[in-house]
Amino acid sequence: MQDLYEMESSKRFEVVFETLHIEPLLFVVNKKIVYGAPTELNYPAMIYTLVVRILERIPTTKDLIHRLKHDFMFRLDCGFLFSDRIPSEASFSRLTSKISESNALESVQETLLLQAIQKGFIDDEAVAIDATHFESRDRSTPQEKKQLMSQRKEDANQKLNKKHYNLRCKIKAKANNLSIKKRSKINYLYHLRP
Repeated sequence: MQDLYEMESSKRFEVVFETLHIEPLLFVVNKKIVYGAPTELNYPAMIYTLVVRILERIPTTKDLIHRLKHDFMFRLDCGFLFSDRIPSEASFSRLTSKISESNALESVQETLLLQAIQKGFIDDEAVAIDATHFESRDRSTPQEKKQLMSQRKEDANQKLNKKHYNLRCKIKAKANNLSIKKRSKINYLYHLRP
């Protein structure tokens, strides 16, 4: 393991990518039919990039995309071509949600685990899976923002309704003090207001 970390990053990525079998993941994310819009994303490179994010300890997807845009060697090491466009955060999010909704990641994990046991890196008695829940660090929950915005809209509507009510009361009070001819004109205008 120490030898892996002492290697140059491009060589280290190649060694890690050789052991990964991402075919089940590609089956999940690739289009099932040939009709429709073409896929413009390099899915194998995106999956490898997510693995590299863990190896390089890149904390957020935004930082990962920033590095892909500004470090051409890193981009090539992850499997992207110069002609490939850099995927957005939304593209990475859709990719991870598609993968997490399927059982493909579990099959990849089982394959890696069996390889590690066969090579003698792991004893079959010492295998444990950690299923600890942890909070995401990338962004705050959108529900909090929606609740805050809906409360602001509700407050603004209450103020607006109060202004309209006060204005209508003033119009009615003035109409009571005016002559009949002017009163009918004001009542007509009053009914035209929303």
